[in-house]
Amino acid sequence: MTKTTPDLPTKVQLIEIEASYAGQRIDNFLLTRLKGVPKTLIYRILRKGEVRVNKGRIKPDYRLCAGDVLRIPPVRVSEPNAPAQIAQGLLARLEAAIVYEDNSLLVVNKPAGIAVHGGSGLNFGIIEAFRQLRPQCSELELIHRLDRDTSGLLMLAKKRSQLRHLHEALRNGTIDKGYLALVSGRWPASRKRVDAPLMRSNLRSGERMVEVNQAGKDSLTEFKVIRRFADFATLVQANPITGRTHQIRVHALYAGHPIAGDSKYGDEEFSKAIRELGGKRLFLHAHFLKLKLSDGQALELHAEPDESWQHVLESLSE
Repeated sequence: MTKTTPDLPTKVQLIEIEASYAGQRIDNFLLTRLKGVPKTLIYRILRKGEVRVNKGRIKPDYRLCAGDVLRIPPVRVSEPNAPAQIAQGLLARLEAAIVYEDNSLLVVNKPAGIAVHGGSGLNFGIIEAFRQLRPQCSELELIHRLDRDTSGLLMLAKKRSQLRHLHEALRNGTIDKGYLALVSGRWPASRKRVDAPLMRSNLRSGERMVEVNQAGKDSLTEFKVIRRFADFATLVQANPITGRTHQIRVHALYAGHPIAGDSKYGDEEFSKAIRELGGKRLFLHAHFLKLKLSDGQALELHAEPDESWQHVLESLSE
């Protein structure tokens, strides 16, 4: 039986967007406001034009402006959707993975294999887990994203002011981000950058892929050799100057040195050899962040990869 939960609109709502929400994507705004509504339903009402801004249709990536008039239709769901119950063991593991926390920002060393948010068949992700861990933080939002199989430093805003500030810093390129990657072969010391435009495409299966294409967006990654393991593998540091989807993974492939454990852009023979050493993961880790907070405080954070990563490096050394 169809029913409406008490917190959901039972009739059309017209909302004037406050300045504190300026710059937020409409889909993320609705996901936060319409708590308990399946993500698929939110994208359906956006696609059908039932959500409107200033009387016009908009796409899910539209960014709100102060003073926008937002129309939200009545939303009905078959059953009230309670948040997914997350195992206490995982919650404890994520609590222990917090690298930095203050009253406006939380940074976690995200484990590989956990998505940043639920959807597409996943009941929960990092954001849902931390909303359960920090129920008092009503404005908790992801500041950026990491691929599900990428580990490392992930920022979550506890206040809208910090979210807006760091979104602007990401757009301006004033946040330094460093990744570690284990790639195949001998990366030459002379190859310090990969400057190749990237374009996204969707396969018939619905899988999202990225490729180097001259019609794509300008994309630049800087690379530095950290350690070589004969001619078999190289540990590199990758600094993405731009922030495209799958950028480091595709640029490594383009350079002829795909990342170990990459099921989309990797070399299966190389990945198999790493798996035999105990490396059953994507060897890409966000290990460094340098930024300024909204109050002007400078912050520099480091996070080490997990034990399986370290074990593989030790085995390669031997």
